[in-house]
Amino acid sequence: MLAYAAKRIVGVVPVLVVVALFVFLLLHLGSGDPAVLIAGDFAGAGQIAHVRALLGLDQPLPVQFVHWVGNILHGNLGASVFSGVSVTRLIGERIWPTLSLAIGTLICSCGIAIPLGVLAAWRAGTAIDRGVMVFAVVAFSLPAFLVGYALIILFGVHWRLLPVQGYVPLAAGVGPFLAHLVLPVVTLSLVYVALLARVTRAAMIDVLAQDYIRTAKAKGLTTPTVLLVHGLKGASVPVATVIGTGIALLIGGAAVTETVFAIPGLGRLMVEAISRRDYPVIQGLILVFAVVYVLLNLVIDLVYTVLDPRIRY
Repeated sequence: MLAYAAKRIVGVVPVLVVVALFVFLLLHLGSGDPAVLIAGDFAGAGQIAHVRALLGLDQPLPVQFVHWVGNILHGNLGASVFSGVSVTRLIGERIWPTLSLAIGTLICSCGIAIPLGVLAAWRAGTAIDRGVMVFAVVAFSLPAFLVGYALIILFGVHWRLLPVQGYVPLAAGVGPFLAHLVLPVVTLSLVYVALLARVTRAAMIDVLAQDYIRTAKAKGLTTPTVLLVHGLKGASVPVATVIGTGIALLIGGAAVTETVFAIPGLGRLMVEAISRRDYPVIQGLILVFAVVYVLLNLVIDLVYTVLDPRIRY
């Protein structure tokens, strides 16, 4: 286990190098001069030269890459072209709303989807199973922005029960903090509940057909014990994979939900940076999202051996 963990950690290094190279080249792969795109259509030669010098685009490409990597290793992701604020500070200010939304969505999704998947597998072929699968298909098919606007109209406009935009930090009070997260969490949870429920059902059906499950039933163990202790444990590997991947997707892919509910998170920051062609911010965010994906994949691989001791690498 320790040898495998060491190999996997060492193997992450070249992946991160490739990711860094791709993110760096992102500024240069697009058509046109990045300095001209950032400066705008009506910028003069002096303004374009200033932007080019500000971003270091007047230096050779290898020199730019070495300087960029050196700054990253020192925790410097550059500064926004428009606001002048460091990218590290912008990410630090925006990360807490995204983490709050991601954690709330993860708790909500797991708390609903896993019991639904277990129930559907236990009652496979019955009306309960078909009902769960119909719900999963419908929930997975609904666009997030459509669900978000529907919840805003119902709970914010008609019934006036919940706030429909903004973010309140936990320090301002638990009640306001949770109230502002309810609708975004429900909106973002639907697709993950559908996906996780289907994966849990499929994995549980395979596990419930195993001999050790029949042995557990023959010993007279109760149904909850058979399902949750023996069955769900055997189905935990694919479920953990979906949960781990979902965390990465929630952190990097909540742009639509954050835009609909005006949450100042990383997704909305990415949308704003793209609309203004703020390349340092775009590069910093893509690098952070990519590192999160890589590290979560590493954690998932290491968790496999804990969940299922039969797995050997």
